[in-house]
Amino acid sequence: MVNEALAESEIRMKGAIRALEEDLAAIRTGRASPALVEKLNVDYYGTHTPLLQLATISAPEPRLLTVRPFDPATTKEIERTILASDLGLTPNSDGKMIRLNIPPLTEERRHELVKVVKSRTEEARVSVRNVRRDTQNDLREFEREKIISEDELKRGEDELQKLTDHYVELINKTGQRKETEVLEV
Repeated sequence: MVNEALAESEIRMKGAIRALEEDLAAIRTGRASPALVEKLNVDYYGTHTPLLQLATISAPEPRLLTVRPFDPATTKEIERTILASDLGLTPNSDGKMIRLNIPPLTEERRHELVKVVKSRTEEARVSVRNVRRDTQNDLREFEREKIISEDELKRGEDELQKLTDHYVELINKTGQRKETEVLEV
């Protein structure tokens, strides 16, 4: 019973890390990355659709992204979506392909992005701690209902704390890596 609860906790904690990595991938650094725009929701015939499903996105050069829509009729809508986003990018289109020049980040913008990275890593840490709290409550409930013994409860809580510490450390490393990437000139 304890092992199942711990396994479930680990799955949820891995999910928090995966969500953090996806969030951080969308934060702009000095280099062009398709992850910057692939999650933008484009209004495609009345349905909000991720850009990744509507176009091929590539980074042929370090400061350039190209977006080639599968359906050329969506080019204007994709351009509007990119302009409306908070990425600060201006699309250049020739009707078939959209080019996005990635300008170098200013020092002020870099520090703003570091603040965003820190807040996202804190959200991930809170998420992992919430998983720990939920699992602790479950384990205590098992002990109250005499499903597990007091010793099993103690062992389970110790293992849960080790698991939590491990994932919080992974979150910290991931956040630190992204901060370094953002501050890199």
